[in-house]
Amino acid sequence: MSEPYKASTNKVGQPPSVPTPLGEARPGKAKITLMDYDESKFQEREILNIDEVLPFKESPTVTWINIDGLNDAPVLDKIAQYFGIHHLVMEDIVTTNQRPKIEDMENYTYVVLRMITCNSNNEMVTEQVSLILGSNFVISFQERPGGDVFDPIRDRIRTGKGRIRKMGPDYLAYCLIDAIVDNYFVVLENLGERVEAVEDEVVSNPTPQTLVVIHDSKRNLLFLRKTIWPLREVVDRLERGESRLIKKSTIIYLRDVYDHTIQIIDTVETLRDMVSGMLEIYLSSISNRLNEVMKVLTIIATIFIPLTFIVGIYGMNFRYMPEIEAKWGYPAVVISMAIVAVVMVMYFRTKKWL
Repeated sequence: MSEPYKASTNKVGQPPSVPTPLGEARPGKAKITLMDYDESKFQEREILNIDEVLPFKESPTVTWINIDGLNDAPVLDKIAQYFGIHHLVMEDIVTTNQRPKIEDMENYTYVVLRMITCNSNNEMVTEQVSLILGSNFVISFQERPGGDVFDPIRDRIRTGKGRIRKMGPDYLAYCLIDAIVDNYFVVLENLGERVEAVEDEVVSNPTPQTLVVIHDSKRNLLFLRKTIWPLREVVDRLERGESRLIKKSTIIYLRDVYDHTIQIIDTVETLRDMVSGMLEIYLSSISNRLNEVMKVLTIIATIFIPLTFIVGIYGMNFRYMPEIEAKWGYPAVVISMAIVAVVMVMYFRTKKWL
């Protein structure tokens, strides 16, 4: 029984792509679902024994095998053996930090991309999705079970709506890629709403929490940009029709996905510019607030300078000071100090410093 795969950490001299054991296998058995269909019939079931998928390898129908979980090494080994998947490709599938890319092998096409969703707290959740497109099948590998963006595709297959049951596996692969790309719009919409809310807060009442939200949004947008830029290259290669597994009838749909990736990139760049501008506005707002405080303190100190001067003069301990013996000396000094303060305040208001 082989060990689970891991990113290669080979020493010098070892051959490439030797799967490194993870030590203790992490818990979790892969969940495998199968959908097999053509225009007239359809079946769906959960696979409990991986040997059950073998008859579908050469079937005339379209077969979609979805594997949730990458820790079940025996299952992955048998899938690789049944469908002739190269060990380098299998290593890329289980090493879940791959950048989006496409590799056209002899009998299949391998595509890796990232599925990004939002949880209940509107936080981004991401996982790697790998697709193997064969002559009559599509195998999708997901990191974890529970929750993806493929439910509308499953419903279309079950109900026979649209053209998916009339098309081949290349159209199914397009649908899976399109579902992932379209969900980026949902993520960007959530991010855009968050950015707009923070934009108003930055101008009116910036707080340290505002800065945290700005940096979080900037980090998310940077991740989206790093994810979508290589994805554009992947879709571009697919829609150019370089793979013999992609039919001409599917290329026009892939062009639509390519247009969506360009639109997403433009949106990401726009939001990044907005967030960068908000960071500058935040720093300017904090600086202006500090300047306002310093201005008030400076004005208060300026008002008290002449008052302190007067108090200092009459606080000198000389024997012969004519005002010391005056009956109304104290009230006169206090009134004089009040007049000086009022005059200075009026002057500052005239200059619009207050």
